[in-house]
Amino acid sequence: MTAEAAGELAARLWPYVVAGLSVGLSLLASGHAILYKRDPRSAMLWTGLAWLLPLVGGVLYFMLGVNRIRRRALRLRPDPARPPRSQAPEGCPAEALAEHLPPPRRHLTTLAALVDRVVSRPLVPGNRLEPLVNGDAAYPAMLEAMAAARHSIALSTYIFDRDEAGLAFARALGTAVKRGVAVRVLIDATGLRYSWPSILGDLRRAGVPCARFLPAFPFGRLLTINLRNHRKLLVVDGRVGFTGGLNIRIGHCVNRAPRHPVRDLHFRVEGPVVAQLQEAFVEDWRFTTGEALEGEAWFPPLRCAGPVFARGIPDGPDEDFEVLRWTLLGALAVARESVRVMTPYFLPDAALISALNLAALRGVAVDLLLPGQNNLPFVHWASQAHWWQVLERGCRLWLSPPPFDHSKLFVVDDCWALIGSTNWDPRSLRLNFEYNVECYDPTLAGQLAAWFDARRRAARPVSLAEVDARPLPIRLRDGLARLLTPYL
Repeated sequence: MTAEAAGELAARLWPYVVAGLSVGLSLLASGHAILYKRDPRSAMLWTGLAWLLPLVGGVLYFMLGVNRIRRRALRLRPDPARPPRSQAPEGCPAEALAEHLPPPRRHLTTLAALVDRVVSRPLVPGNRLEPLVNGDAAYPAMLEAMAAARHSIALSTYIFDRDEAGLAFARALGTAVKRGVAVRVLIDATGLRYSWPSILGDLRRAGVPCARFLPAFPFGRLLTINLRNHRKLLVVDGRVGFTGGLNIRIGHCVNRAPRHPVRDLHFRVEGPVVAQLQEAFVEDWRFTTGEALEGEAWFPPLRCAGPVFARGIPDGPDEDFEVLRWTLLGALAVARESVRVMTPYFLPDAALISALNLAALRGVAVDLLLPGQNNLPFVHWASQAHWWQVLERGCRLWLSPPPFDHSKLFVVDDCWALIGSTNWDPRSLRLNFEYNVECYDPTLAGQLAAWFDARRRAARPVSLAEVDARPLPIRLRDGLARLLTPYL
């Protein structure tokens, strides 16, 4: 066959080839969605998209609609026959927790039993957690801990800006490396792009071993572009940990009057639960680089540091899928007197809305504190479209004044608290790798409840009448934004 004839044949056949590929991809995508999507509405939407947008719909489904982390995460998990790396206690009996809680709060032991069944980490006693408000308090404490490091520093963050705050952290990490400290830094590939040039160059020039979590390239990584590591973890010498909602950027130092100030809440952690923070980092580092971090430099023996019973709760699109969502639902179900929720992005699904409403209908005081000024207007519009669903059943909603408040906090009955990186939205609860710590202690929870109440007193209440009185164009805008809630 001549080249000219071959070209004519290819010209005649290519539409059939493209059509065949389109039909095949649509069949594959829709079949996968029908078999594996838990929400029938999601399955129906993706199936329709796969057929209505030939080729494009199928590609979008496999990029954004499929959990592709699970198999690889399982392959990289340590050999179950190997001894545990952590020397933390195995956990505590229910009787010990019951003795620690005041008699009116011992119903919370049922929540601990529930979380035992869905989380692979034990609840451990003997911890101390210190709240650190904004970068003004948190960053000096973190830098001081790194300056005192003798053996190891593990840092994981979503955003690590190359600004005044980020450069201070880079210098501290580089100085630690020069002292002979084993340092590892993990930054989410998407969060790294919030500043340009990125901080990577400074870290590498300082000799700091660092890695990007799930970069979008090469091409194969495009299939995981929607899955981000949103965890904020710092562990020094395996003994002192920091976690919460703070990224590393100057905007969190509110007292310095930055251009875009952001309030937030972070915590200094000591005690056996620090080993669980370290385990989460080690698993993410090994997932990303293949390097296993073991030994006493990373996992030293840990002693009692305080009265708090605590447990780390990793959550993500892998073997820890939706464990945080089950924890939220369980906490709302056992609440008897009060529920305090603080989140920057409030896009709850139907189950969480029902759980909040059921708590309010049972007579529980349910308070939701959201930012009055949001850094993501589209998310704020979608959030407003949800408000009537909780207000009509007796939940109370408050809007905090500027600057934007990125704090995440959940307190139940002034005795149980959940702190960490998770927002109340589908991205945090289904797509991101997140890290939270549940805490059972009346003193700590009471302190956090008092801090919440102080913020609430400065906030503005929102009524159902106010929400219903929004002009029709605004309600339509918010409703349209709400349709995209699963993807925000």
